[in-house]
Amino acid sequence: MSLHTGLDRLLAETELRRPLLGRRVALLAHPASVTADLTHALDALARLPGINLTAAFGPQHGLKGDKQDNMVESADEFDARLGIPVFSLYGQVRRPTPEMMAAFDVLLVDLQDLGCRIYTFATTLRYVLEEAARCGKAVWVLDRPNPVGRPVEGLALRAGWESFVGAGPMPMRHGLTLGELGLWFVRRFRLDVDYRVIDMRGWRPYDPPGYGWPLYTRAWVNPSPNAPNLSMARCYAGTVMLEGTTLSEGRGTTRPLELFGAPDLDPARLLAEMQQLAPQWLTGCRLRPCWFEPTFHKHAGRLCAGVQIHVDDPAYDHQGFRPWRLLALAFKALRRLRPDYALWRDFPYEYEFERLAIDVINGSELLRQWVDDPAAEPGDLERLAAADEAAWLEEREDVLLYD
Repeated sequence: MSLHTGLDRLLAETELRRPLLGRRVALLAHPASVTADLTHALDALARLPGINLTAAFGPQHGLKGDKQDNMVESADEFDARLGIPVFSLYGQVRRPTPEMMAAFDVLLVDLQDLGCRIYTFATTLRYVLEEAARCGKAVWVLDRPNPVGRPVEGLALRAGWESFVGAGPMPMRHGLTLGELGLWFVRRFRLDVDYRVIDMRGWRPYDPPGYGWPLYTRAWVNPSPNAPNLSMARCYAGTVMLEGTTLSEGRGTTRPLELFGAPDLDPARLLAEMQQLAPQWLTGCRLRPCWFEPTFHKHAGRLCAGVQIHVDDPAYDHQGFRPWRLLALAFKALRRLRPDYALWRDFPYEYEFERLAIDVINGSELLRQWVDDPAAEPGDLERLAAADEAAWLEEREDVLLYD
């Protein structure tokens, strides 16, 4: 059975669109909001008879996906071709304002997610749902695949650590689609909102080779500038933590967030130390020493030695690959080899100015404290994470739409 996304179904099934007739419709989208033939959702909806498209919204990186880095904002604009305003939810505001909410009756959300808590589209969805509840508006998610499928991994965000990269107490890798995540937000935060998911048909998150992503049947379109392929998506729940370190995550190379390194790193020693510390955390992938020179971002123009994570050959094990543990182990091994290494990056991260970026990313200080504690062993982190993962697997059960 071929995959039909929520957008595909809304376009094809007249009955699904009937509740939209006579109502003003807005769309929250980005470059990956496309049909199977790569028509953008905005264009496809504008062509539908009876659909009154009155506004569009763009998340982080913009509706066009042109903004490269974190904390690079998009401005509001006007689409002269369609005659509608395009509001930015990553510009002057993160939450839609009352004036923005007044532009529509139903907001369609069509965002390709990566299945990771820190990917800000999840937080944008929560903010939209909360404002819709206040304003009496409806929100429909046109669901899309979680490209990394159902596995769950990482520490849960702790109370008080909510941020734009931490929308709620879930682990780093949550294993939900965006539509399911919206159901969880509605239930968790008791939102009185008119919420609906236009679910997919034919999504098979347990089937190889894609395990969530329909390989060879749908084109990959970058949902953000540094999300160029499925390999990046599979690694992201671990490699995103590099944004809180002085190590390059490969921005400014052709394989962002699939590799890491620095001019003063010794990959062979690092990999040997990782193997000695916790070989069980290295499974499901191949690790290859590599060298790269970023054209921009950290260590731009300098030769870096590092490691590339390969998850696109027969060694890939979808259940066995645990990227969050893998990168946590890399940090721990580096700290053991070089206790004084300036690992943690001290800079504003997603408008958090007082807390270290690595803590904002992880939703607590626990990961950093484990890395920096010479007495802490892999088993200590495993116990913390395993408890959080088990609790989340139970909590998410009620919102699963596809199992």
